[in-house]
Order: sequence, then C-alpha cells, then structure tokens
Amino acid sequence: MIDTHAHLNDPKFAPDLDEVISRARAAGVDRIVVCGYDLPSSRAAIEIAARFEGVFATVGIHPHDVANFRREAVRELAELSAAPKVIAIGETGLDFHYDFSPRAAQIEAFEAHIELAGRVGLPIVVHSRESNDEALQVIESSAANIAGCVFHCFSGDEEFARRVVDAGFYIGIDGPITFGSRSGAVPSRQYRSGGLRPATGRHGGRPVQRVVESAPLDRLLIETDSPYLAPVPHRGKRNEPGYLVHIAEEVARIRGLAVEDIARITSENARRLFPALC
Repeated sequence: MIDTHAHLNDPKFAPDLDEVISRARAAGVDRIVVCGYDLPSSRAAIEIAARFEGVFATVGIHPHDVANFRREAVRELAELSAAPKVIAIGETGLDFHYDFSPRAAQIEAFEAHIELAGRVGLPIVVHSRESNDEALQVIESSAANIAGCVFHCFSGDEEFARRVVDAGFYIGIDGPITFGSRSGAVPSRQYRSGGLRPATGRHGGRPVQRVVESAPLDRLLIETDSPYLAPVPHRGKRNEPGYLVHIAEEVARIRGLAVEDIARITSENARRLFPALC
C-alpha cells in the first residue's frame, strides 16, 4: 500500500518516528508521502524522505498559513522542489471553513503554487474545505500545465467527484470513510471504467461513502493524513501510516473487492500520479 498523504513532519512524531515507520512497513505500507504545509515543514519533509527508504516529500504552504503570503516564498519552494524525492507541490489550496487566512490571500497563494507546479513539472496536492467549486475553478482557469492533481481528504459529493474525475484528477480517501455506519451490504462488482456509476445508497448517507461507491477505481487514492483523522478502530488517537489498512479495508468493503485488490489498484494510481514512487 501507499500512504499518499501523511504529516510525519508533525512534532507529534518526533519521539518515535522510527517506530512509526517500522509499524507502517509491518502493516504493508511500503511507500509514504510526507506533505509539507509551510516552509519549515517542507524542509523537514525533505529531511525525513532523505533519511528513510520508501519515504517521499512534497513542498507547499497550507491555506491556513498564507495570510502574509509573499512571492519570496515561491522562490524558496522552487528551490526545495529540486531536492531528491520531492514528488509534488502542496499541500496547497483553499479553506473557507476556518478562514484562518483571508480568501484573497488564499487564492493568490494557490495560483502561485499552481504556476510553480506547472513550471517544475510536478503534480499538486490540493486541500479544499467548503471551497470545492472555487478550488477547481482556480485550477481550471490557470494557464499552468500541471502534471496532475489530487483533491486530498476528499470532502465533495458525487457531482463534484464527477467534475474532478472529468478533469483527469484523483480523489484522496482518508479515515472519515470509516466513520459512518456499516450496513454489511456488498455492492455489485460491476464497474464501468471512465466515469462514475450510479451509487445505490446502500452504504449509508455520508457523501464520501457514496463517492467511493460510485467513483472510477482508477481515480482513487488512499491516505491517512497522519496524525489527524485516525480511522476506526483508532478514532480519537494519533493517526499513523500503519492504520492505512483500515481505510483500504473499508474501500474494499464498499466496492465488494478484496483488500489486496484495493491495495494494488490504489498503488498503481499513486504511481501514475507520482511517477517517482516507482
């Protein structure tokens, strides 16, 4: 399995990072993408990637932290993006839920990240909360020819998932997929490639579950967003990449497939978006 979004650069992992990565490997997670969320954490992601085999980095500034965004930061991100094992620009995007940064500043910084990604030939990792339409519009209106995109910790509905898929982008699935009720029903194994199939609703009313039920399998990624959003049965605890298996199990249950199939498919998807993972 590949954890396509983790924050092992978070201080919560400082005391036992080696053990965390050992547990991930024991659980079958052989690739981890450590995502930067500001300049110091982006540098830390690069350092962690250099230290551990199978660990990679992204560099970017989270929308929470762009209130005083300066173009000088883009120059530093460009320099960081040239480091070995940096595979994407991000996490970047928009967050209109908390509005910790003014929306105009968020949009300006997001546009700058997109332009940088196009310039250096890397995909982008997008954070979008209560700003899905705006985030996709910013990407689509950009002249930058980005190498790919994932809407990480996907929070949209089926219609927005359709728009993301139609744009050629990916959908990141995290711990919240395990939070809803589990009916035990098994969906049909029939799958139509190239678009969303109708959701049956048999997996509850939560949008993310319906998205996983209906989305093309070749557009799904799995991620932990460690140390946040720990999946059931670890909900409320510090999340870590080794818990990725619980997310894979729930996606497999919803799609009526073996966990091994979901691990293989989502890993293939991750390598397609991030070729350096190969």
